[in-house]
Amino acid sequence: MNISDNLHAIKDSLPGTVKLVAVSKFHPKEAIQEAYSAGQKIFGESRMQEISLKHQQLPEDIEWHFIGHLQTNKVKAIIPYTHTIHSVDSWKLLQEIEKQAANIEKPICCLLEIHIAKEDAKYGLTFDECRKILNEGLHKQLKYAYIGGVMGMATFTDDIEQIRTEFNSLKRFYDELKNDYFPDNDQFSEISMGMSDDYKIAIEEGSTMIRVGSSIFGHREY
Repeated sequence: MNISDNLHAIKDSLPGTVKLVAVSKFHPKEAIQEAYSAGQKIFGESRMQEISLKHQQLPEDIEWHFIGHLQTNKVKAIIPYTHTIHSVDSWKLLQEIEKQAANIEKPICCLLEIHIAKEDAKYGLTFDECRKILNEGLHKQLKYAYIGGVMGMATFTDDIEQIRTEFNSLKRFYDELKNDYFPDNDQFSEISMGMSDDYKIAIEEGSTMIRVGSSIFGHREY
């Protein structure tokens, strides 16, 4: 398996409007370095301890994205080297990101995680919970934790039409939020959806950012 070849094969197939987050969680720094040397600059991690260690060992210009479930007590540790947090699933978490980002005066792109799957195990806001947060308008006071878009994960299933329907629901909800709450805000621009098994469907349904791990690095070493 050649990480560089895998990476180029995926990148060459992507439209210019779609960013690739290489999901490097559970993979060694050597694998990330190989992908970096092949031109990849955006990597996704899901555990505070892992991202804390890797950012010290790897090139400074890597754009680290936090893609796992994030507890408020872990926010302070990851803020200094995190560019984007994909998993903002409560107002409380957004407030904590704002507080810690303000302490070091660093903007953090926050994606609102929306629950679109037919699976209880996945995290995320319902459409109505998200509308409620935005209707209250308090997000307009945030100076550092800016809302950059939405993220969602489809059900883990072989039913392609179900996956497509779920991704389509997130794209339509993004359009609603853009129109109702962020019409003049260029920062609200991302739809993070699609992983190794379903990113091609996600792109067809409007994804601007895909999170791909095993198709680049192979299966994880736990």
